[in-house]
Amino acid sequence: MSLYQDITTLSKPYLGAETEQFIARQCRTYLNIQPEALEKKHLAVLAEWVEMGATRFVSSDKAKELAAKIARH
Repeated sequence: MSLYQDITTLSKPYLGAETEQFIARQCRTYLNIQPEALEKKHLAVLAEWVEMGATRFVSSDKAKELAAKIARH
């Protein structure tokens, strides 16, 4: 399983059906990489952007929780 798949699996309980699209968009827009190119070195920055973007869908506390899980994955 790729790191991108791991992160989408981890995020799905928080973000639901749109998780793959959401994480892919964060990778392309803010990391300037294709989702499949996601590496551990990207996770801290990805976590920051996920936290900011996820607050549109979940509470701030849940977004912070998800970001922390991504950052330490």
